[in-house]
Amino acid sequence: MYSPKYVTDITKVPGLSEEEKKKLAEVQKKFAFRSNEYYLSLIDWDDPADPIRKLVIPDPAELEEWGRLDASGEARYIVAPGMEHKYDQTALVLVSDMCAGFCRYCFRKRIFMNGGAREVARDIDADLEYISSHPEITNVLLSGGDPLFLSTNRLEKIIARIREIDHVQIVRIGTKVPAYNPYRILNDTKLPEVIRRYSTEGKKIYIITQFNHPRELTEQAIKAVNILQNAGAVFASQTPLLHGINDNPETIAELSRKLSFIGIAPYYVFQCRPTLGNRDFVVPVEEGYFILEQAKMNCSGLAKRFTFAMSHVCGKIAIVGVDDERTYLKFHQSAEWEDIGKFMSFRRNPEALWFDDYKSPLSEKKVV
Repeated sequence: MYSPKYVTDITKVPGLSEEEKKKLAEVQKKFAFRSNEYYLSLIDWDDPADPIRKLVIPDPAELEEWGRLDASGEARYIVAPGMEHKYDQTALVLVSDMCAGFCRYCFRKRIFMNGGAREVARDIDADLEYISSHPEITNVLLSGGDPLFLSTNRLEKIIARIREIDHVQIVRIGTKVPAYNPYRILNDTKLPEVIRRYSTEGKKIYIITQFNHPRELTEQAIKAVNILQNAGAVFASQTPLLHGINDNPETIAELSRKLSFIGIAPYYVFQCRPTLGNRDFVVPVEEGYFILEQAKMNCSGLAKRFTFAMSHVCGKIAIVGVDDERTYLKFHQSAEWEDIGKFMSFRRNPEALWFDDYKSPLSEKKVV
């Protein structure tokens, strides 16, 4: 039974030259590095622009002082230890401070540095009490870090206790394990049993995974996904739009098609958050819109279901249109109920990287 070894020291990565290791060790001092033998084997080391390499191997560009650690203001919505309640129907619980790999563009990299792990719920009693007292919460999203990096016994205890709350219909597990280390699933016979037990006919478990590039959809990854699908999990996938990784129509179209072929719904494509160290990954908003619209031209309806959105402090803002003069945005979701569905138009700004770069709207219309 193969179980890939984890690598947490950039100087131990065999595909790098000694000069690269020395340079990248400086980046690791600020932003942690983590990967494993399996994922590193997907890298074409002869290609310095290899997208898989860019996803997981540090880069000196990360040291550019740009962005902030809590780019979407998550701290504003903390209501219990390790839990956020931003949208009425969904509670977000951070249950892990570890991942199978550290994405270089991670928007919660603060968890892996400067004691940020204190943001994670070690004891979920207070979280469950809050959820129990808020009947509007029908979805609980387990995130982190990565919930599938927990032991299956620990994960089952968390899911079982959530299932005791009648008004919670959906448990979501946010994970990149199927991409980073599918052997975590392939080698664990108990995990599908847990999914089968708690993903019932009337109350499903959703696995929200993150595939950023079609090359991550390996034979092993697809097999791992199928195991959990056969156990009753419903899959959806999301990715940021990332410069040098998937910021062209061909790559996004191929990724979306392949996801649809194996029964994973393309869910969101996110504008990369302005997190500290992320400048090199960010594609301008309007350029991203045209990339995704061109990608959709080569996708079936099932493959182009994703919403292009920004996870802003005030809500999920969808980029719904761009013409010669205006950019059109809509609140796909909002922390303020009355803003949900609000439609806005702004003067075009080709340099805009985030919602904050659009100033006074030329027009706006609320649904109610």
